[in-house]
Amino acid sequence: MDWMEYTVLTTTEGSELVAQVLMDAGSAGTMIEDKNDVAANQRPEGQWDIIDEAIAQRIGDDVKVTGYYEADEKLRDRLIYIRSELQRLRGMDLGMDLGKLEILEHGVAEEDWTESWKKAFKPFRLGSHMVVKPSWEDFDARPGDHIIEIDPGMAFGTGTHETTGMCVELVEKYVRPGDACIDIGTGTGILAIAAAHMGARHVLATDLDAVAVRVAAENVRHNGFGDKIDVRCGDLLEAVDAGTRADVIIANIIADVIIGLAAPVKPFIREGGVFICSGIAVNRLDDVLDALKAAGYTPLDVETKGEWSAVAAR
Repeated sequence: MDWMEYTVLTTTEGSELVAQVLMDAGSAGTMIEDKNDVAANQRPEGQWDIIDEAIAQRIGDDVKVTGYYEADEKLRDRLIYIRSELQRLRGMDLGMDLGKLEILEHGVAEEDWTESWKKAFKPFRLGSHMVVKPSWEDFDARPGDHIIEIDPGMAFGTGTHETTGMCVELVEKYVRPGDACIDIGTGTGILAIAAAHMGARHVLATDLDAVAVRVAAENVRHNGFGDKIDVRCGDLLEAVDAGTRADVIIANIIADVIIGLAAPVKPFIREGGVFICSGIAVNRLDDVLDALKAAGYTPLDVETKGEWSAVAAR
């Protein structure tokens, strides 16, 4: 079967919102090409680049978010939905520049589909010690590096966005050996795997998307954490057994969901435990902090990169 690629031109700040629109329209996966990721993921002190600078030149100034759709009878309706949602985003006061929001169309044959997004997926660093790489790329690790080998498949997110990066930094800081963790909205499983690398004895990773659950479970097994990470399908907390208690709960979602989760998630966190939440647009940070404080949390860390923030609260 042939496929159609719809690519939306946007900005770093708008890339995650646009990717969600493409996923909601039924995309079999998303790819984000952002030259800012190249600048952010170079090795320091003159070492060899993790990502070739030529990629940044090829990408250009616009951030490109691409979704993949079967060229079937539903394709026209999917395009109409994408256009209407982008128009809705244009009219919203989000406090960020979403860029052109133009749509480019490109047909691709079945045999070329899996190769098209691989070209831009290169190893990149998250936090101080985590390096995310696809299985088809080689990487010379530095002492202390933890390698997370991810093949995104059809699930959303390879981890290059600021929200994931900030989450990894907070995971590195707050997950201790022997901790129990819950990762809500795990996607490809990067944050759950990062928690396991930091010594978590058990991680429950949940996602509403059955495709994401399958891909995350494959990535967990591939990284050798099948005995530590349990991947389940379910919306937010519905896949978490009653009575479960975690030392650290991670939610890299969006501000409104985090605000709604603040109180309900608290009974699942042990006394003194930490709630790490990200995916928060800067203009919604105060709302999230107010909701956390109202639910009885004490903020420990607030990080901001670009137009996004992440919070760790006890």
